[in-house]
Amino acid sequence: MEVEEQQASRWEGYVDWRNRPALRGCHGGMLAASFVLGVEILENLAYLANASNLVLYLSDYMHLSPSKSANNVTNFMGTAFLLALLGGFLSDAFFTTYHIYLISALIQLLGLILLTIQAHLPGLKPPTCGPSMPPCQEVDGSKAAILFLGLYLVALGVGGIKGSLPPHGAEQFDDTSPQGRKQRSTFFNYFVFCLSCGGLIAVTFVVWLEDNKGWEWGFGVATISIFLSIPIFLAGSPFYRNKIPCGSPLTTIFKVMIAAATSTCVSTSSSNAIVNLATSPSSPTQLNKEAEQETTKEKDQAANFTPTRSLKFLNRAAINKPVHGALECTVDEVEEVKIVLEILPIFACTIMLNCCLAQLSTFSVHQAATMNTKLGSLKVPPASLPIFPVVFIMILAPVYDHFIIPFFRRVTKSEMGITHLQRIGIGLVLSILAMGVAALVEIKRKRVATESELLDSQQPLPISFFWIAFQYLFLGSADLFTLAGLLEFFFTEAPTSMRSLATSLSWASLAMGYYLSSVIVSLVNNVTDGSGHKPWLAGGNINHYHLERFYWLMCALSGLNFLHYLFWAVRYKYRSTRTS
Repeated sequence: MEVEEQQASRWEGYVDWRNRPALRGCHGGMLAASFVLGVEILENLAYLANASNLVLYLSDYMHLSPSKSANNVTNFMGTAFLLALLGGFLSDAFFTTYHIYLISALIQLLGLILLTIQAHLPGLKPPTCGPSMPPCQEVDGSKAAILFLGLYLVALGVGGIKGSLPPHGAEQFDDTSPQGRKQRSTFFNYFVFCLSCGGLIAVTFVVWLEDNKGWEWGFGVATISIFLSIPIFLAGSPFYRNKIPCGSPLTTIFKVMIAAATSTCVSTSSSNAIVNLATSPSSPTQLNKEAEQETTKEKDQAANFTPTRSLKFLNRAAINKPVHGALECTVDEVEEVKIVLEILPIFACTIMLNCCLAQLSTFSVHQAATMNTKLGSLKVPPASLPIFPVVFIMILAPVYDHFIIPFFRRVTKSEMGITHLQRIGIGLVLSILAMGVAALVEIKRKRVATESELLDSQQPLPISFFWIAFQYLFLGSADLFTLAGLLEFFFTEAPTSMRSLATSLSWASLAMGYYLSSVIVSLVNNVTDGSGHKPWLAGGNINHYHLERFYWLMCALSGLNFLHYLFWAVRYKYRSTRTS
């Protein structure tokens, strides 16, 4: 009896940090997840402190042009988020999310130490330049090697953390109970809230240090932050439940795809015969022993085969005889791969939104740098502009979780209230509005520069940087709805064996958005260069850019992307509503 009770109290498929079976009441729950939330504040502080201001560091201290600085920032941030897929894959396949976080934090710490040393020592940076000094020289040689080695060690660490930390927190909740699912939804909302808390400190205090005390202080604070996150994460070890790795999820995906493509085709009449065999008695007297065994096998296969109707071509992987025994697939494996394939279009539709978000770290910062950033006697650093969306998210996230969602749960009589896809859709609409607002604000900024005869000047324009805040607010709101919705959507819809990898798609979408931004900037410059016209986004002075045209283009592309999203969203069936 005692053994039975102990078995019932175990979390099947989960272990504690010492690799012993995790127990109900001892492991998991909101207490365990709260350590993850605390770590997220420090982790995002370390990341965003540098990412939000990096474009100015590269242009002012490493002497890269504005467009090169913007592309290097988007490439760095894109790589960091794309590497989240590696972190998620390793968490599902070979390690736990617990171990991947610790390894990744140490790698990021090493990269930040390298960047701090470079920022502190003048000999590791290009020579200072200016009007009465020698011409500026771009960073090159060993100095460039140190810079990019440090940056991409940070990117590798950030990727591993992003790929392991959110699923680690979400794993602490019981999938089988409505209360556990509600707590998990609350966790994702507060994960975005804590992400914003770290961002708030980064874009105010740390950015001020970078602009007024030196970049070694900014990198130093980020280094201390990620260092402190490690013992805080370890403090929660006795309370965590860690999902046992299930082997490579990619193996299952490739096996089903190959089996469906290469398995022996079964005709309609053969399939009907299998079903008839499963439902009507056979005549053993008319069959020899070998045929009777084959009939029994076909009966079992037909009785157990209940695939869904979506992506029918994959059903062949389970019903047909594979060309090799290693390609034998179960119905569960086929259905898991179907779910993965069906969430990919949703993932693809969010890339354009993240391409819009990339502008907050690049051209928007350059715009603000040309404007009046004084707030009374205080001069606000341009890289602190993300404070507007960050504060808005910090206000909206608790309101959304405690008031909006409960209200819609009562109205719709559903557990979710507002569905994940509805949240993502709201974010996409807000991104369209944000790009339209950004274009209008840039038109006004350029008009002020022309009327003030300051187009070729480095002096601040007589226009407040608060005008830029409007596009930040819209994009910040879009980020809240989309990121929280995506994280929960991918985690809940994905098969258990692929949850970390699927959740990482949220960050991979950010990566693809940053890469797409670089591609669009390059394409725009190539297409608009020639016939006596300057490229829209080239030159050393942003006042000569046609940034408003670029923003209108982004607005139009975002509108087309939303229509594309609607096409897939209205056809998607949630896992809980799928029928055989």
